[in-house]
Amino acid sequence: MASLPRHGLRFHTHGALSLTHPSPSFPFPPPPQSHSSMLRKLPLRRFLRRRYPSEFSPNSTPIPFPRFPFLLSHSPFRFRAPFHACKVLAMAAQSSDGGSHSHKYTNLLAVEHSPYLLQHAHNPVNWYPWGDEAFEEARKRNVPIFLSIGYSTCHWCHVMEVESFENEEVAKLLNDWFISIKVDREERPDVDKVYMTYVQALYSGGGWPLSVFLSPDLKPLMGGTYFPPDDKYGRPGFKTVLRKVKDAWDNKRDVLVKSGTYAIEQLSEALSASASSNKLPEELPQNALRLCAEQLSQSYDPNFGGFGSAPKFPRPVEVQLMLYYTKKLEESGKSGEAEESLNMVIFSLQCMSRGGIHDHVGGGFHRYSVDERWHVPHFEKMLYDQGQIANVYLDAFSITKDVSYSYVSRDVLDYLRRDMIGPDGEIYSAEDADSAESEGATRKKEGAFYVWTSKEVDETLGEHADFFKEHYYIKPSGNCDLSRLSDPHGEFKGKNVLIEMKSVSEIASKHGLPVEKYLEILGECRQKLFRVREHRPKPHLDDKVIVSWNGLTISSFARASKILRNEKEGTRFNFPVVGSDAKEYFKVAEKAALFIRTKLYNEQTRRLQHSFRNGPSKAPGFLDDYAFLIGGLLDLYEYGGGLNWLIWAIELQATLDELFLDREGGGYYNTAGEDPSILLRVKEDHDGAEPSGNSVSAINLVRLSSLVSGSKSDYYRQNAEHLLAVFEKRLKDTAVAVPLMCCAADMFSVPSRKHVVLVGHKNWEQFETMLAAAHASYDPNRTVIHIDTTDKMEMQFWEENNRNVGAMAKNNFAADKVVGLVCQNFTCKAPVSDPESLEAMLAQKPS
Repeated sequence: MASLPRHGLRFHTHGALSLTHPSPSFPFPPPPQSHSSMLRKLPLRRFLRRRYPSEFSPNSTPIPFPRFPFLLSHSPFRFRAPFHACKVLAMAAQSSDGGSHSHKYTNLLAVEHSPYLLQHAHNPVNWYPWGDEAFEEARKRNVPIFLSIGYSTCHWCHVMEVESFENEEVAKLLNDWFISIKVDREERPDVDKVYMTYVQALYSGGGWPLSVFLSPDLKPLMGGTYFPPDDKYGRPGFKTVLRKVKDAWDNKRDVLVKSGTYAIEQLSEALSASASSNKLPEELPQNALRLCAEQLSQSYDPNFGGFGSAPKFPRPVEVQLMLYYTKKLEESGKSGEAEESLNMVIFSLQCMSRGGIHDHVGGGFHRYSVDERWHVPHFEKMLYDQGQIANVYLDAFSITKDVSYSYVSRDVLDYLRRDMIGPDGEIYSAEDADSAESEGATRKKEGAFYVWTSKEVDETLGEHADFFKEHYYIKPSGNCDLSRLSDPHGEFKGKNVLIEMKSVSEIASKHGLPVEKYLEILGECRQKLFRVREHRPKPHLDDKVIVSWNGLTISSFARASKILRNEKEGTRFNFPVVGSDAKEYFKVAEKAALFIRTKLYNEQTRRLQHSFRNGPSKAPGFLDDYAFLIGGLLDLYEYGGGLNWLIWAIELQATLDELFLDREGGGYYNTAGEDPSILLRVKEDHDGAEPSGNSVSAINLVRLSSLVSGSKSDYYRQNAEHLLAVFEKRLKDTAVAVPLMCCAADMFSVPSRKHVVLVGHKNWEQFETMLAAAHASYDPNRTVIHIDTTDKMEMQFWEENNRNVGAMAKNNFAADKVVGLVCQNFTCKAPVSDPESLEAMLAQKPS
């Protein structure tokens, strides 16, 4: 839970935003959220404008009450006086500590597994989890449902809990007039998608907590985000909202229900796009790739890196697009443009790693920076960020061979190994932004675990304090003064968020130290601060295991295990990087995949469950779970894992097609459509903080088609093309919203992927070095296959799925060495058996 937000718009974990704080001069931009541009054009909005023109003026905020209560603004508060959260935060700290004391209230959430639901288990509100029991009770009592959606590390979710859901007066209104349902958006993204989409469609924005009123048959009646408990500044408070909804339900029920039904019908029609053709226009992939790169370049910040202005998010799909585009420019002989494109990415990655968004003491990255300099972050740490960020720094290292990028990848992965992995290899979801400033403190504050006073640094580091403070811009008055956006309300007065302002060589030279010695001392200083920090109250850990996020992270650990073997021998690392053998990362990837296979996968039905905490969740696996895990498994195989991982990826793709594929219209729905309580099936395309399931699936299909042959390969390519054709207009018009899909479209259009086939005994060290050579250079259009011809099961698989590869392996097997072949355009180069030759062959530029 955070203290007062440092800017007028609170950007939530997954990229949506809501207005939550006094900032009348701060503009309200359209939300960086999936489907926002599409939804603003929906017939639903035109219908509402025509039917209720005075209530839906384009130049005014929709009036929520009293006449047309379903037109409830998603953020109906523009405070004109400061809102001080200290008292709220103190209460929240007391309420969320858990403890062993008895509770005055206990509701049905007490038996749930979700950390977020458990946080609300002792509210006086009679919360229900999402399910038939709640729906039946609403129908029985003939009352509307109040649906509250959030997640365990959401600041304003905590604030609304303390202000309203722990308030007995509010609870009585909810209990008497409504059935109240609480949902963890990370546990049930399908539920969140339906009602967030509804709020976005009407009001062009959304955020968490999401507060929506439903009919007993789950149709949305009206919606919003955070509400303060009482009326303020001419806006209704939550108690007023509840009374108005009750009055509307009693007196205007037909209007409410009809509007909700119409809204769902219109959204369903708009969000289940189909392709007019199953073919992709020939010129579209290259045009979309170029357009996206151009649009990103126009938003590039040449002063502080990144694409776009503050607040700055580390959106890794943008980096992936720019690196991919750079590679394509190089291959087409446009070296000048390629260098310009690469420099944008490299500078951005440097600024991110030097900034306060990077946890210099403990490793890993925070959610986003509130200022343009990547300095003062929202301190939450999310798993999906870590996995993707590690991967783009691995790519930067592969391109530049600069170990400063491999260092950052190790930094992220070592943070995960130390703090975010469970006893059976499962990888946890998130760490909160907030914690108590000291043991026993009743108030939690954002960043308390991570910030430092100058005095604390002096006392901890002694003789090295001065140049450590110079290196990280630490000052007695505090250092959150680099931008007017960093700390506009003075929350961090006297506190310092570590940021590197000067080059290492400059300060080392000033102090008469060799660079290597200087870096060693800095590492020792960070380790001392880390030990002190470990005695502070820690932020809340959400130890839920989400399949999709684990899939993204399995990929980064698997890739690191081979890419990092190309670091120069003797490379030294300093804390928080451990500097372990790169093989250790592969073990982490395999263990995480094995956890999902044994705990969240049904071998008989071949289906996944979405998440795990004290047992599998009730929610089934969604599109993202299958797609992201398949991508991780393909990396696990290509970077040295057993054939079993590839076989499982193929099995999962078959299940994904069975559950989510629109065989007539093309593309994948986000849900299987088997749960009648989920009113919308959406074909998601937006690549935001997380890539879309459709973008990742398109890439998976291209990769799978290159691993098998014949009709199986054709099937994967046909599905990939049909999927991309669904989003043809998106790729043409707003490519910047779908950067990873742009990459997927170009990958599909490549006439022939490069194949590297390694043949030999896999338990030899030479096999590991040849695999590292195969992955030494950056090339997303490369497929790596490895075969041990003495393994009968393996040979049987290839003879059944790709006879050419099986025959190639048989013909090139050597008992005393590992042989590498590079093939493209139906031609193979002469086999090689040393890693240097293989690496050189793969590094050659196409003629």
